[in-house]
Amino acid sequence: MRDLLQTKLRLAADRPHVWWGVSVENRKHGLPRIDHLRAAPARTRFLSVEPLLEDLGPLNLEGISWVIVGGESGAGARPMKKEWVLAICAQCHKAGVPFFFKQWGGVHKKQAGRRLEGKTYDEFPSRAEQPVLETRRRLAAIAEIASLYPSPSAESEPELFSAQ
Repeated sequence: MRDLLQTKLRLAADRPHVWWGVSVENRKHGLPRIDHLRAAPARTRFLSVEPLLEDLGPLNLEGISWVIVGGESGAGARPMKKEWVLAICAQCHKAGVPFFFKQWGGVHKKQAGRRLEGKTYDEFPSRAEQPVLETRRRLAAIAEIASLYPSPSAESEPELFSAQ
């Protein structure tokens, strides 16, 4: 993603209404993604810390706009410890980063719920309000983005971006 935001997706990287995020499930695979995200020329960056599989330790939240945390769900779901979630929550609040607690997870995730220490965390970063482009300019922008990633079966598909 970092490389794409510096090349083919550069025109979308700095748009205030587009948020870019990475999954951070553990130290080995997830933590390096945070540095890659931070190196990307994105305006709004977020971490999807789900499923949280271990204590992540100290996080560098510089340049991060939002953190979502959740446990694994479904058959074979690995447990998530409360202290791991509380540690991330405390780091977010110390850094001034909105914290969203999605779920405890587990085999019966609805029963486990999403309250942490008796509270529901539904924090969000501030949103950029932008007027919708007029039709001609909006369709031109869509066509420009679509031209970067032509569909392999574009010849057999109906025209998606007609101005009608």
